[in-house]
Amino acid sequence: MSIEYKINAPVSTDQFIELLRESTLGERRPIEDRECMEGMVKNSNLMVTAWHGEELVGIARSMTDFHYACYLSDLAVHRKYQKTGIGKKLQVITQEELGPKCKLILVAAPTANSYYEHIGFTNNQRCWVLDREQSISS
Repeated sequence: MSIEYKINAPVSTDQFIELLRESTLGERRPIEDRECMEGMVKNSNLMVTAWHGEELVGIARSMTDFHYACYLSDLAVHRKYQKTGIGKKLQVITQEELGPKCKLILVAAPTANSYYEHIGFTNNQRCWVLDREQSISS
């Protein structure tokens, strides 16, 4: 199987949504909200993608300053291609694009915790999330 990895290659909203549907992330992303999905793709400033021919089979979608912090917002691999090293390779290429002191940060689904530990991440208990609706009504 020949997988080609690309940095900041164009990804359509439809390709992104389809990949999320075919991975476990579709359950936790607003894939029915097209405007949101378009914004997610358009406003990411670092996307590493994996392609099998013309098919998008993996993505590491990040927001970063390239020097201090990189938030890996989505790491998704198509179900047919999982457990082949694509997710790890996407993470490695993402890190290669960052400065030497830049930390890679992500929020994992509970079922993915063991995966991230397996590929070298350490767990950090200091993450907090504030949903917009909660912050406005407080």
